[in-house]
Amino acid sequence: MKTLLEGYERFRTGYWKAHKELYSALARDGQSPPAMVIACSDSRVAPEAIFDCAPGEIFVVRNVSALVPAYEPDTHKHGTSAALEFAVNALNVRTILVLGHSKCGGIAALMKGPGQGHGDFIDRWMEIAAPARQRVCDSPELATASFADQCAACVREALHESLANLRTFPWIAERVAQGRLELAATVFDVETGMLEPVE
Repeated sequence: MKTLLEGYERFRTGYWKAHKELYSALARDGQSPPAMVIACSDSRVAPEAIFDCAPGEIFVVRNVSALVPAYEPDTHKHGTSAALEFAVNALNVRTILVLGHSKCGGIAALMKGPGQGHGDFIDRWMEIAAPARQRVCDSPELATASFADQCAACVREALHESLANLRTFPWIAERVAQGRLELAATVFDVETGMLEPVE
């Protein structure tokens, strides 16, 4: 906690002081970010730092492995889906970017398979990307690849899965069809700092 409070003091006397007019405008006028970024909770992958964004420029939701579940309006609690609904229907974002990254622990857990002692929630959450894992496991080209290379391939496949799931939300699909919303995915390499689009 001490480290966090020391960081806050630096923020308050440095960044906030230099940008207090921006914060005043955001407090007065509200937010209208043009883009939403769905990123991994991994502490090494901070979207605001990667995209050099100021407060108010991107709407961010973070979860394990930057996964997007399919549209399922039921009685369960859906944090990522709720954030999507707010970003699209209330903030009218024009871009949704799913940001995967190298050396993702969630993807490594997925590739190891279920029941590996990942706690009460991780295995179930990672089931969203189970089809991605299956595609990697079924790929003849990856049959003899190293575990690290299989995980790297699964990161990309999981991004494809998230993009497909985004299109299951009717109000996202409608805006994409109308040209009012763009969907994209990228992989951030933690070691090199490079960003690679996923087609």
